[in-house]
Amino acid sequence: MPYTTYLVEKGASHSFVAEAKPPTVTMPRIKALMTGSLPGFVDVIRNLNSPALLEDSVIRQAKAAGKRIIFYGDETWVKLFPKHFVEYDGTTSFFVSDYTEVDNNVTRHLDKVLKRGDWDILILHYLGLDHIGHISGPNSPLIGHKLSEMDSVLMKIHTSLQSKEREVPLPSLLVLCGDHGMSQTGSHGASSTEEVNTPLILISSAFERKPGDIRHPKHVQQTDVAATLAIALGLPIPKDSVGSLLFPVVEGRPMREQLRFLHLNTVQLTKLLQENVPSYEKGAHPAPAQRPTSTAQKG
Repeated sequence: MPYTTYLVEKGASHSFVAEAKPPTVTMPRIKALMTGSLPGFVDVIRNLNSPALLEDSVIRQAKAAGKRIIFYGDETWVKLFPKHFVEYDGTTSFFVSDYTEVDNNVTRHLDKVLKRGDWDILILHYLGLDHIGHISGPNSPLIGHKLSEMDSVLMKIHTSLQSKEREVPLPSLLVLCGDHGMSQTGSHGASSTEEVNTPLILISSAFERKPGDIRHPKHVQQTDVAATLAIALGLPIPKDSVGSLLFPVVEGRPMREQLRFLHLNTVQLTKLLQENVPSYEKGAHPAPAQRPTSTAQKG
């Protein structure tokens, strides 16, 4: 993925290794990304037939704020958010042997939708890479071709967004992530390092980068994505989110803004604590430590 690698190493971007908590299957991971909360193992069963998501989420907050959301890809999103997209085209993940058409059905929309100005958020969920893993594992020769294809998709989106910014000088945000990893056998669902470690790259002209500015990927939680996206879009953080704002993303902002963003995150997490921890008391602090006094005397 040469274009993506360039953006990570030298472009206006911040990259992370985001840890996904088990179960590492698609539906619970989408919930974690959009709500910032930790789904349970009952969601493994629901993964086969996902019901509508009732919890607060970035998608719900975006729709409530009048954001126009378009989605193409894994139909799990359409089941979780059935009335949130102004336009969508879902692809089924049932036919694991298909790793070509399942992605072409997403990419075929790109040329037209990127030229349009009637959307605020575009979500794409490609399945081909996951399907190749299930068929022939992470070392399959098919993996390289698919990564190259995904690199071309990212380049197409990024160059289009850059072109739009020349017309309207408002920075866009491009997020590249995985919902879960892949074991040595190409499966997922458990808690091996390969299954829980996922790439997370945030790309925006707002992330100015000077020559020689080396940014090593930090390890974060997948649940941090919801709080970060909410703040980036000017939305309330989903109320059940346990995530923290990815601070490198706002480090270039004025100090007053940085403090405001951290305050919003802190207030939301405090409310979550108050509602879920009975013993939690607002403003309760441990007594300050005092230097111990000694009564021992010489002699």
